[in-house]
Amino acid sequence: MTFIENPTYVLFVLCTMVVLAYYAAKTKLGGKFGVALLVIVFTAIIANFNLIPSASNSIPLYDGIFTYVAPISIFYLLLDVNLRTIKRAGTPMIVLFLIGSLATTLGVLITWNITSPQGILGEDGKIIAGMLTGTYTGGSVNFNAIALEYGFQERGVLYAGTIAVDNVVTTLWIVITLAIPVLLRSFWKDRKVDISFHTEKEEVSNETNLYAFAWLALLGIGAFFVSELLAEVVPQIPSILTLTTLGIILAQTRFVAKLKGSNALGLYLVYIFLAVIGAYCEISSVLELKDIGITLLVFASLTVFIHGIILILLGSLIYKDWEMISIASQANIGGGTTAIALAETFNRKELILPAILVGTLGNAVGTYLGFLVVGLV
Repeated sequence: MTFIENPTYVLFVLCTMVVLAYYAAKTKLGGKFGVALLVIVFTAIIANFNLIPSASNSIPLYDGIFTYVAPISIFYLLLDVNLRTIKRAGTPMIVLFLIGSLATTLGVLITWNITSPQGILGEDGKIIAGMLTGTYTGGSVNFNAIALEYGFQERGVLYAGTIAVDNVVTTLWIVITLAIPVLLRSFWKDRKVDISFHTEKEEVSNETNLYAFAWLALLGIGAFFVSELLAEVVPQIPSILTLTTLGIILAQTRFVAKLKGSNALGLYLVYIFLAVIGAYCEISSVLELKDIGITLLVFASLTVFIHGIILILLGSLIYKDWEMISIASQANIGGGTTAIALAETFNRKELILPAILVGTLGNAVGTYLGFLVVGLV
């Protein structure tokens, strides 16, 4: 194991990036971007300079963060959610998410006809089109489901290259969706979907103490254990769905509502997760594939760009809430965890639960849309 693969060193660097992003976000320039975006950018830079491991030489620590930290961060953020605020936000998010799913499918089909990737990728192009449709609808679960069906994981370099391109495009789209509200408001004013309720947690200090931390640690680890246990007994129920349900139920209790610090703890864990997302943005892996890598990058980038254009245009006709549109798009392209990072960055707490739920919806429909595209192209 080399020095940069030492998990203690890597975790130290990830935590350092969060702290640096926090201070940078306090500056006049950094304040325009926010902590979430800066964490991704800072970590992506050092990863591409080989100061920490990236996607091609991933370490178990990264897997642990994806497996444990990301889901538990969602649980903690849900402890700050009151169901009364969800009733009115849920339907718009679902509508926008479904529009985004359609936009992804159309984006793949349009890009296929514009770029003709089959000239470089051959018959594998159809499978890759389906995999990208799946992952840009609901995440990596759909990506791998389609890959396994066609034995694409056996393609070695091409499979790894597709993952590398997906990581790069997903990271770039996080940056873009964070910037969309600021950019669009400069020439096209929006209006927020009216969520007039205030949660009990908003009136409580976000400071924590040892008593609250002890309970939050117990609840977070306990809920994760229960969700994993239930997933083993009933595999049809995704563990994240159980974890989400437990978080929602506990959030409605007076005892948990009075615990201080769940939001801060959850948000910090999300930043650690986003730091790993930044580390996975590995430009060198894409360039090493040469013509194939460029073809994949153009295909994926244009697909996501078309998705964004269609969602913005259609979404503006219905709700014209740039922040909500950005969050719905991120739920498509990046999944529930990155979507709630946007909700927190935009201070739209009422959209945290809808973002998670539509992310789960994406897992359900993404694979079907992926197989549909394989049959159509």
